[in-house]
Amino acid sequence: MNSQTVTLPAGDAALTGDLTVPPAARAVVLFAHGSGSSRHSPRNREVAAGLRTAGLGTLLIDLLTEEEERLDVVTAELRFDIPLLGRRLVAAVDWLAESPATRRLPVVLFGASTGAGAALVAAAERPGRVSAVVSRGGRPDLAGDALEAVRAPVLLIVGGRDQQVLRLNQEAARRLRVPHTLHVVPGATHLFEEPGALGQVTEAARQWCHEQLRTAAG
Repeated sequence: MNSQTVTLPAGDAALTGDLTVPPAARAVVLFAHGSGSSRHSPRNREVAAGLRTAGLGTLLIDLLTEEEERLDVVTAELRFDIPLLGRRLVAAVDWLAESPATRRLPVVLFGASTGAGAALVAAAERPGRVSAVVSRGGRPDLAGDALEAVRAPVLLIVGGRDQQVLRLNQEAARRLRVPHTLHVVPGATHLFEEPGALGQVTEAARQWCHEQLRTAAG
């Protein structure tokens, strides 16, 4: 596999990411972290590793700079700045379209927590580049009016014991105008820390990506 640390321009910021592209990759999955997390999130890295075994490239990026992360630790404000995070994801999608290793690959957005709202905003902004969206324990409701503008199919994965987030996902799903699935992992809480729960997330995301890429190719 071709793995490298990359720097992406995003307006006046420079974002750091870890890009891995397996041979004959069918798509690249761009991870949007949220709620104070980073590209080093062990949960997203575990899911990313599982997706790579299925022939998918992955790009895990920090949506905040180091200075912004230090500020966010104190204020917890930037992690909820969905317009900002959405713009930076759009910049990452555009970068993937220019990078020699990924420019011919469809893009799947994978958003966790507040990153799911930003992923849906970016999907609405780049309908020609984003082929599918996956949300893990996400807050799709934070995408607001962008929900109606999304043109890519959406998979919403929620823990069965994460009742508040499950309700928010159900409400957001009713606003989507594209094919979508709400996948509930029985017995799982918000972080999917229960034995086997994260594996179910990975398998659901893998199957969803496979189905949507096959449909698009057909």
